[in-house]
Amino acid sequence: MPEKKKILVTRRLPDAVSERARASYDAILNIDDDPYDSDRMITLLDGMDGLLCTITNDLSRGVIERLPESVRAIATFSVGFEHIDLEAARERAIIVSNTPGVLIDATADVALLLMLGASRRAREGALMIDAGWSGWTPTQLMGIQMTGKRLGILGMGDIGRAVAMRARSFGMEIHYYNRRRLSAEVEQGAIYHKTMEDLLSVSDFLSLHCPLTPETKHILNEERIALLPENPVVINTARGPVVDDKALITALKSGRVAAAGLDVFEGEPRLNTDYLDCPNAFLLPHLGSATVETRNAMGFTALDNLDAFFAGSEPPNRIA
Repeated sequence: MPEKKKILVTRRLPDAVSERARASYDAILNIDDDPYDSDRMITLLDGMDGLLCTITNDLSRGVIERLPESVRAIATFSVGFEHIDLEAARERAIIVSNTPGVLIDATADVALLLMLGASRRAREGALMIDAGWSGWTPTQLMGIQMTGKRLGILGMGDIGRAVAMRARSFGMEIHYYNRRRLSAEVEQGAIYHKTMEDLLSVSDFLSLHCPLTPETKHILNEERIALLPENPVVINTARGPVVDDKALITALKSGRVAAAGLDVFEGEPRLNTDYLDCPNAFLLPHLGSATVETRNAMGFTALDNLDAFFAGSEPPNRIA
């Protein structure tokens, strides 16, 4: 039998994924899930053929330039790849792949959870229970009903469309802004806006689904929040830095934004602690893809990419 390729897996992955990695490769696994800093990761990669990393690993130009010559492939356990300098990888002739398509439903589910949790004041209700609930009253924690509201989707890709499908069952009217208008068949009645500003003006609920790029960093800032209708609800399951935290926190505290549901944060896990002082902020710890089925699928997809590369084929999800 041919000698197995050697790979480093930087974080603890689901058991089924780890078992497959062991079976297919001479794999170094991070069983304790102790996050590696760049120096530790580079040291462990000595003599390795491939790297299975996550969004918590820094693979900026400086790190990639220091990778051992033996490393020929990087598979990230994520859809996003802003943690990897793709141009630096190309210059080193290192193949890079990601895991698109497998976390659409799980992330869309969490977006709806955030909409419900934020609009129906779930965090405040949980705090009330913890503090000792004194009983029901007719005006207690009245929230915002989703039925009949306009949902603005910023970024109508796979996840945005999955959110739209779910939101229709709540009786919401779907609006969207995208780099390109979708076909009528794909739109399914959603209303297209030619500019982001037009979309914001009709978004009773605003759900962010754009990728993180230099152009989208802090795309939701003070000026754009001011364009939202009265009592809007803001949802983010994309990437934390697409929101200007200071602007959103100010709007939450002033009442300009009625509520926010956030699963991702700039600088996570060190989120802006001022969010904790906003009872109208419904916060989750990056749970978008956190189902057994989805995390297994992500790991298997990452391994599929490595398998294909080491077999001499094109990785199905190559991005560099």
